[in-house]
This record gives sequence, C-alpha cells and structure tokens, in this order.
Amino acid sequence: MGRAFSPEDAFGIRTMATIKDVAKRAGVGVATVSRFIAASGPVSEKTAKRISKAIEELHYRPSHLARSLPSGRSQTIGVYMPVIHGTFYAAMLNRICMTLRENGLRMMVAVGSEPAKEREEVLQGVQFLAEHGCDGLLIMATALKTGDINELLEARPHLVMLNRMVPRYRARSFAPDHAAAGKLAAATLWDAGHRRFAAIEGNTFSLDNVARMRGFMDELTRRGADVARIPVVCGHFSPEGGRAAAAMLLDRNRGFTALFCASDESASGALSHLHQAGVSVPGDVSVLGYDGLDLSGYTAPPLTTIRIPWDDICISAVHSLLNDRYGSKLPVRRAFTAEVLWRASVNVVGRVPISVHTGGKI
Repeated sequence: MGRAFSPEDAFGIRTMATIKDVAKRAGVGVATVSRFIAASGPVSEKTAKRISKAIEELHYRPSHLARSLPSGRSQTIGVYMPVIHGTFYAAMLNRICMTLRENGLRMMVAVGSEPAKEREEVLQGVQFLAEHGCDGLLIMATALKTGDINELLEARPHLVMLNRMVPRYRARSFAPDHAAAGKLAAATLWDAGHRRFAAIEGNTFSLDNVARMRGFMDELTRRGADVARIPVVCGHFSPEGGRAAAAMLLDRNRGFTALFCASDESASGALSHLHQAGVSVPGDVSVLGYDGLDLSGYTAPPLTTIRIPWDDICISAVHSLLNDRYGSKLPVRRAFTAEVLWRASVNVVGRVPISVHTGGKI
C-alpha cells in the first residue's frame, strides 16, 4: 500500500519499498506497522523504535490508503465548487487547500460546468465525493434550494457550506452577510455624493447575488432614491459579462455617475469597456466593486471595492469541519464583517478625485 524509493534494491535500481518491507526489516507483522502509522492501537516503545528506524532506512512514505485502512478514514476532504475558472474560485480553492495541508490532510475537488444546471451539478458532485471516501465535505452551493440543503445536511453530518447561511444549520454555515454588504455599497456611493446609479449584478439564480442587490436597493430606498429608475444588467460575475453589461448600460445613456458591480471580476470588465469608450473613471463615472479580490488592486484605475473576508471564511469553514470530523480544536470564527477598501475608482462629488490608498473612510 505505502511505497517509497529504497536505495537497497538489486542491480542498483531504485524501486519502491512497501509496508511489507518495513515490517520485515523491523521484525514485526504488517498489522503492527499499520497500527503504528495510523496511531490506531498500542505499539510498545521498543517496537515503535524499530519500525521508525526501518521507515527511515527504507525511505518509506506511508501511502494515503495505508493510513486510511486501519482508521476507517481517508484523511481527505471533498470540496465542491460551481466552477474553477477566474480569480475568485481559484483563490478560495487555494486557501482551502493550504489550510488542509497545514493540518496534514488533502483535498478532492468536484466542479460544475454549466451555471444553468448548478443545482443538479451540486447534488451530483456531493454524491461523487461521498462515494470516493471523503471524510467530510465542504461545498459552495448558492443555487441549492432550502429543501436540498435540509436533505443534504441531515444525510451527511460531516458537511459544511460556504457562502450559504441556513439558520437551522447555522453551525455548519459559513457566509458573509451579503445584504449588509450590499447596504454598505449603497451607503458608500451615496455618502460620496452620488445620486444617479446603475448596477451590474451577478447570476440571478445565485442567492448571494440576490441578497447583495437587495441590500443595495433597500439602502438606496431608505435614503430616498427611486430605485425603479436604476438600470440593472446581469454581468454573470465575470470580466466578459461585466464588459458586455457596461456596453449595454452606456447604450441606454441613462446618465449615471456611479456604477455598482456585484463582483470585482465584472467590475474589471466594466472598467475595460468604459476606458475604451472614452468614459473617465472616476471623473465621469465612479465604479465600486465587490469581494476585495487581489486583482482589484491592479485595474486601471485601482478599484474601490467592498472587501469580504473570504480567507477568514474559508479557514473557519475548514477548521469547523476538521474539529467535527477529527476532534481537533482549531479556532473558528462565526461573524464576518465587510469593509470598504478605498482606492481610486470612486470619486467624491465636488472634490478632487480620491488618490490611491487603502482603508479609511471618506
């Protein structure tokens, strides 16, 4: 099961040492070596030293399967993402992977391919990961219905959700308050003096998009804006979508001075089109993004955005799952607060355009 290169093979050819080789050199049975590797049963100090010495001499590295069989655990966490292209999902996968590696675990990933079929693909992906022996599951599935969530969490106790909050399963839900973050976006643009708005939203079937857009419109309504007159175009959370949406908004010629984009990726596409169309940002139109991705600092001009602490959310979700599945005591946060990351793409009306900086308030 476990194999590693050994320097002692015939003809000087390096082959792979097995758990049987370790047992033979240590003078014990394979089951004893398995117990030692998995720490799943008693092994005397004297025997443990012999096994350790044999492992070192043979350069043996226990395989994933060798570790899992004695304990009934695969030491693998299954992760489902709707897609893996773009900087948003790549950054989240990287953070999850690094957190698992820090805790001696590995990751198996299932992904979707068609946004319109996201609900079906999530359910299929979860089934795939479970059938492949993952100890626990971490899924991002904003398209799932409440009934789907209830059935999944009741059937699979070692499952946590990213970017989805279900009050009944609050302990297994890790998500920002998108409605509150949407309100912060509206307040940011309003307090900067803007009164004529446009918006590029994400996929309308994604509940997180619905929440942030609802928060945005509710806050503007509270402040006296006529939100029925605000043009809204879908940008599909992508640079391509944001570019096309910006083109549609300019064609409508509504005279807006502030553009809220429901993701940094769509904002990057919108900035590109506005520049090519000769629209000055932030001189003619201020642009506000959402997420706080690394790429937002490299647009032209650098993007002011609503920063969501996605790293903290991912780390806490993983920690919670590991605590539940393996009995560890890793730190877990439950509350995640959005903040404004100020850069140069939003101008305060009547003032000189804001210089490039981060943090702070108007």
